[in-house]
Parts: sequence; structure tokens; C-alpha cells
Amino acid sequence: MGSLRSSGSGAAVPVESVDPEAACALLASGQYGYVDVRMWEDFDKGHVAGARNVPYYLSVTPHGKEHNPHFVDQVAALHAKEDRFLVGCRSGIRSRLATADLVAAGFTSVKNLEGGYLSLLKSASYPQPTASHH
Repeated sequence: MGSLRSSGSGAAVPVESVDPEAACALLASGQYGYVDVRMWEDFDKGHVAGARNVPYYLSVTPHGKEHNPHFVDQVAALHAKEDRFLVGCRSGIRSRLATADLVAAGFTSVKNLEGGYLSLLKSASYPQPTASHH
């Protein structure tokens, strides 16, 4: 393996991913938090119970994506570097990049949710959402 660069590209950083069933088990254990890296509009439409929303992109337009320059700092304000948490997005692509950035920044127990929130919703292990009034 080459040296781990923290250039933000995530290319040289090994990212540990978990499938939806494993993610459900980790979340159910109460030992893992969940950071949702979708934009807040998407987060508002539905998310994992107890999830914290830290958008990886500030905007996504046909012209490109605007990366959140404070992403790692914002996650660090919520979680210590040794905290255990999953990183999820809609389909698993953004969360892999986000997880790589966090690992490069020194987070040691962060895992990427393979397939994102959509795969979690389809998983038989995922508790079906109940209407919440808060």
C-alpha cells in the first residue's frame, strides 16, 4: 500500500463498507451512530431514526456538485474520532467519498453504508418507519 494521502480524493484510503443487513444490526445494537450526508431537503423527506445530517455537497446542479468545505469539521463537532458510526447517502456513492474523507482525517471506526438509504429501506431487517409527531 502507498502512503495515505489526505488530499480529500479518498483514492488511497481504505473504506470499510457494510451491507444493509449488517448496518441494521449495528444500528439496532445502539453502539453505532448514523451520519446522513445527503442534502437537508432529502434528509427531511425521510431518514434513519436518530441520524445526524451533515451534507457532503452543498448543492448538486447539472453544472456540477459543490462540496461542503466544512464537512469533516462539522462531523467532528458531532462525533469524536473514535466514535463508531455509519455514513449513508441515497445510493452509496456520496457516502463512500465522505467516509474516505473522514478516515483520512483520522476517524477510526466509521463505516460506509453500501447502497445507501435506499438499500436500507428495501432491507428486510430495517424497522418500518412509524409516523412521528415531533
